[in-house]
Amino acid sequence: MVAMLVSLFLSAGLFSMFAMSSSNVATTSQFNQLQENGRVALALIERDISQAGFMAELTGTNLSVGVNTTIQAGNIATSSDCVGGGVNNASLPILNSAANFRKVWGYESGVSTESFSCLSSTLSGTDVLQVKRLIGPAVTTFNTNSYYMATNLNEAIIFAGSQAAPSLDNARFWEYQHHIYFIQTDNGVPVLMRRVLGVGGMKTSASYEQLVEGVENLRVLYGFDFDGDDSADSFMPAANVTSTMWDGSPSQRLVALRVYILVRTLEEDDSYDNDNSYLLGDKTIVATNDGFRRRVLSSTIVLENPILVGN
Repeated sequence: MVAMLVSLFLSAGLFSMFAMSSSNVATTSQFNQLQENGRVALALIERDISQAGFMAELTGTNLSVGVNTTIQAGNIATSSDCVGGGVNNASLPILNSAANFRKVWGYESGVSTESFSCLSSTLSGTDVLQVKRLIGPAVTTFNTNSYYMATNLNEAIIFAGSQAAPSLDNARFWEYQHHIYFIQTDNGVPVLMRRVLGVGGMKTSASYEQLVEGVENLRVLYGFDFDGDDSADSFMPAANVTSTMWDGSPSQRLVALRVYILVRTLEEDDSYDNDNSYLLGDKTIVATNDGFRRRVLSSTIVLENPILVGN
């Protein structure tokens, strides 16, 4: 009887130690998952943002159709495109527009008055961000589903990869891309998504890219240079950015972005109740006593091309 009692206590102790060890392993695994998913999500966005507005030899110059830009491919039909706010904010620049072509633009889903009509299921209260740029290095072969730009020091010609490459003196050829980042839920799991421009527009099923699961919120603050020193004097949400600032006013130049992402675990932990508050720049998000662990990651990204252009 004494031996049985001792064995019982030993077994209970071992079971308790095993349960604690198993719980610690699960918690560590979840924290590693948060760190890795957040790191990958930021890395994907950072590279795109840092190169926003890169237009090869015409970087820093407005693309004006009929002046320095020709669209050989033909304009994308509005019904097939993702057209943002402002006069000149389709995937490709438009003819006879007095407004500068917007290469960076964003808004908060469900809050801002302007939005992309092509995004119908974006998670409310999360930011949407678009980036337009050329993708380096220069190429000599062309994918039939992509758009390209031929450039020299004075001119750009946009064409589809299925077309013959245009003849342009001293030209180099680059893939042209329009990316839109947003948050969407898939079977209850929030996912960082991206829409990608392809020939014919951005409303094909192939234009959707699922990047990272578990990204629950995206917040972007835009850094503007007001005194001409090429560094951000103020960071503000999209709601505070005026139309003139989006269009690239020389005295209000967008030079950096601060990106915040809120990442959560893919599965709930029944032993954990989350009622923490998470600060994403100017915005606070409070957990709803669920079992998901969360983490905020952030990065300040300098736009290399406006800085290179300088004053």
